[in-house]
Amino acid sequence: MGRISLNDILITPLERIATTGGNVLHAMKQTDAGYAGFGEAYFSWVAVGAVKAWKRHTRMTMNVVVPVGKVQFVFCLDGADEFRVEEIGVCRYVRLSVPPGVWFGFQGLAAPQSLVLNVANIPHDPNEVERLALSEIKYGWG
Repeated sequence: MGRISLNDILITPLERIATTGGNVLHAMKQTDAGYAGFGEAYFSWVAVGAVKAWKRHTRMTMNVVVPVGKVQFVFCLDGADEFRVEEIGVCRYVRLSVPPGVWFGFQGLAAPQSLVLNVANIPHDPNEVERLALSEIKYGWG
């Protein structure tokens, strides 16, 4: 994995193209910063107030976008009391590119639910993800 920092998480503003009948929302192109190859893309719903935490990928680079609602992402490193918090969604339409080795969790902030898209560089592999119970990393979820 090498030495990583919370500053290694990239924030990329995304384009919304107004079209008749509804906007087109860009998510990721092969030429974008943060693109590390393609393994799979998947969506995850998160209910307002629900917390999904804690996970750390050992090989996967995540590229997360929230096209519906609003989600708070919280990131930290092993043994650190420092957190990086990013709120993204309809009001702040960006992509977060998260390298492997970063602990993360997220919470839905919009009712009734928000939609998270992850464009991952590798297919899901249960052997490359580590998990902790919500109580194992001390963060004050609102």
